[in-house]
Amino acid sequence: MKITRFSRIGFILAAAGSAVGLGNIWKFPYITGEYGGGAFVLVYLLTVLLIGFSIMLAEMLIGYLGRKDTVTSFEELAPKHKSLWKFGGFQGIAGLLIMVFYSVVIGWIFNYIVTSLTSLPSSVKEAEETFNLMLHTGFYTQFFYHTIAFLVVTYVLHKGIKGGIEKINLILMPALIIILSVMFIYAMTLDSFSRSLEFMFAPDWSKLSSEAFVTAVGHAFFTLSLGMGAIMTYAASMEKGTNIVKAAFWVVFLDTAIAIVAGLMLFTFLYQYGSGPAKGPGLVFISLPAAFYEMGVLGNIFAVLFFVALAFAGLTSAVSLVEPMVQYFIDRFSWSRLKASVMMGGFFWLVGIITILSGLDGAKEFLTWGGKNFFDWVDYITAAIMLPLGGLIMAVFVGFIMPKSQVEATMQPFLGWAFAPWYFSLRYITPVAMFIVMLNLMGIF
Repeated sequence: MKITRFSRIGFILAAAGSAVGLGNIWKFPYITGEYGGGAFVLVYLLTVLLIGFSIMLAEMLIGYLGRKDTVTSFEELAPKHKSLWKFGGFQGIAGLLIMVFYSVVIGWIFNYIVTSLTSLPSSVKEAEETFNLMLHTGFYTQFFYHTIAFLVVTYVLHKGIKGGIEKINLILMPALIIILSVMFIYAMTLDSFSRSLEFMFAPDWSKLSSEAFVTAVGHAFFTLSLGMGAIMTYAASMEKGTNIVKAAFWVVFLDTAIAIVAGLMLFTFLYQYGSGPAKGPGLVFISLPAAFYEMGVLGNIFAVLFFVALAFAGLTSAVSLVEPMVQYFIDRFSWSRLKASVMMGGFFWLVGIITILSGLDGAKEFLTWGGKNFFDWVDYITAAIMLPLGGLIMAVFVGFIMPKSQVEATMQPFLGWAFAPWYFSLRYITPVAMFIVMLNLMGIF
């Protein structure tokens, strides 16, 4: 049977599509300003190089050499204790769990595309009321758009590597870059652009605390879509001879550049039209729609473009979240791609309904434990435990379990003199950093 592979540009765009997600658009800009602006950016870039880039190369290496699903790749590459190390490959479950709320959030974005075409809220207060109404009483609205997200993602997955995943990224990633570039160029003409630059890049060393360092490490790791088997699964379909280091560089570059451009553009609009930065969903679903309203007809156009771009970012990431488990059932149980895609899609769709219910009045009290509802618990378990643990496992596996000669034979031609510092970082810096991040996110450290 002929194995379908990514083209080289197809892999880079697919991996970048996996990395560039909803967190790039609203989380990175806010935490940059919160933790010292330019000072935080410097720390973030260093952590991307020393930790994020190190783990990305390790994850790509496992996939590139294993050429199978995550479980089989770990099992085949482990020189001994194969039956134990195969469990490291089940990190793909994390992506599937993330999808049970990620799909719901993509549904919110679809809803806001429609809203932007009709009537934007005229104030922050009205925008907040609109968002809360959807969140707490709008079951059918959320269910409808969540189902649309499920259908799109499942369709792309069942079309496979070339016809589905590569194709959607070849279309959506350039479209995302073009949309953000157009809006960014307009933002540069506004008076508030200089204030946005200052918010994100003026170094405030007093805010650069130990918490900022931990946040930088955590965000560098999570924004690159590591620890869930997505990059590993994509790397298994790379063409032989692909320069892993160059591919990883372009993924990191695109991920970081899009986050910075989006942040500068968003905060320029917010400052120009009488609103300030807000955290998380409040930035995108409350503050921004109100700011777009103040721009008149142009605001409706920009609102549609922005939420379309956000949907593109969400969909390319969503596909990568589910693909590891789809590939697992294809390789291990000989399922057809259609069956695997429908079964995995059906899982996140059904459990996603519980996610919707956990925010609804009259139902959320039955789906809330320990101060967190179902949505929050899934987010917490995946972000605080499963993803850092996945990264830690990969660093230990490549740094200590795989024979150094095997790792060096593959990576030395691409890294050259940089192999030694990369290998050192993977063995001694990255595992410690990931362990600290995991403890911090769990509230222990």
